[in-house]
Amino acid sequence: MATDAFFEVTQSELPGVPVLDVGGEIDVATSPRLKELLTGLIEGGSALVIVNLTEVTFIDSTGLGALAAAVRDARAVGGDLRLVVTSPQIIKLLELTGLDEVFSVVSSTKDAVGS
Repeated sequence: MATDAFFEVTQSELPGVPVLDVGGEIDVATSPRLKELLTGLIEGGSALVIVNLTEVTFIDSTGLGALAAAVRDARAVGGDLRLVVTSPQIIKLLELTGLDEVFSVVSSTKDAVGS
């Protein structure tokens, strides 16, 4: 578990699928840690990685970049990365940037595994 003042990541697993539960702010200070964790899971052979952003209060362009790099890397090796998002603000940000077309965005971890 990694913790900063406004950032927390815990890792759990659904049957065979790693889940990163992220909380707080993903910004220039915290996105390198998120990218490092995602890279480790993808390079470790996880075919599917779920990133639960339901407790994220803010995400900036560096955070979006870390997620975009991770989905690119996962798909390059035949895998995928799915985002769990319930915040209207983050959903709107993904829509405004066009990233809602890049990511599989669902409203629960259960949906992320099933989609």
